[in-house]
Amino acid sequence: MMRFLITYESNNGDYKTTTLNLSSSVTHNGSVCGNDTQAAVVAVQFGEGHYWSINITKNNETYQGDFITLTYNTNDTAVFPDAKRKGPVTVLVKDPLHPVQLNTVFVCHNSYFVEGENVTQIFWNVTVQAFVQNGTVSKKESRCPADTPTSAPTVPPTTSNVTTASTTTLAPAPTSAPIPVENPDTGNYSLKSGNKTCFLATVGLQLNVSQDKPHLININPKTTVADGVCGNTTATLKLNDGNSTLIGFTFAVKNTSASVQKFYLKEVNVTLLNRLNGSVISSADNTNLSKWDAFLGSSYMCRKEQTLQINEDVQVHTFNLWIQPFLVEANKFATAQECSLDDDSILIPIVVGAALAVLIAIIVVAYIIGRRKSYAGYQTL
Repeated sequence: MMRFLITYESNNGDYKTTTLNLSSSVTHNGSVCGNDTQAAVVAVQFGEGHYWSINITKNNETYQGDFITLTYNTNDTAVFPDAKRKGPVTVLVKDPLHPVQLNTVFVCHNSYFVEGENVTQIFWNVTVQAFVQNGTVSKKESRCPADTPTSAPTVPPTTSNVTTASTTTLAPAPTSAPIPVENPDTGNYSLKSGNKTCFLATVGLQLNVSQDKPHLININPKTTVADGVCGNTTATLKLNDGNSTLIGFTFAVKNTSASVQKFYLKEVNVTLLNRLNGSVISSADNTNLSKWDAFLGSSYMCRKEQTLQINEDVQVHTFNLWIQPFLVEANKFATAQECSLDDDSILIPIVVGAALAVLIAIIVVAYIIGRRKSYAGYQTL
């Protein structure tokens, strides 16, 4: 099984992320078994002109995926309703998996991801044996890293998924989601356009997902891969946590006057996938945000915790945020515009004003009490 998350440019210059799934009718024209001198090829055609293939090569003892090719057709209006670029687009990436011994079946039930060129490719329930010997499928298996016990999903599967996916390699799903008490670790992410860095981000991320009950998910920067696109007026950072959490941040440029331009956070997308079968547990997006604005050519910083409301069930909490989506120079953040939460200087007049108010209140009360005592003494006389 496979699914593709694709970021494309729309007619109005914005970047959007869409999901391309296999259709009910799939063909495999062009697939070949391969031999000692020719690579094996698995070629798949589906939907409205979409094509996927992988080349598999072998040496004396192992076989291994070489290049993965995806051609998606933006003329498919059901998937790309407003694509600016029309026609087939081809993406070529290197297969990241390790070699497999000959006469061994490669198996991967849990989902794993391949990133490249604005596309996230998601695979699960994979069973492959290339260069089958003597026409007999082997009984020996080579498991992918995602199927190991340490790869238990951060987001617990739904009840129906637990029922169908109980195996000896995964711990049972907890009856209630654990709530992390610590803030998430801060990650450093960047994008490049050619050899030049075009997007910088430093942030700790935490999701608050309300399914049956609230559930906090800390994004682990050690297992998170950054991808996305840089543009002149829009830029998108996509973060893919190895625990099947996908978060996309889209920034845009606005003109506040004829000579002043600012950038701001316009859109956030959150997708949670079940690693057992690749299904979508939760998907949410907010395309009407207006957060984190700063002058173009500067960066935005907010060390305190902030909350982005994606929908009624999903929130994104940020910590130690420092971000610059446009005009990055020399791989460094430009001067930062700090959020109001970090501006401690505003507390000084508040504290001074409160102290003066208390002092004035004490003086007034003391004056009234003194007047009353003086009046009482005069009456006695």
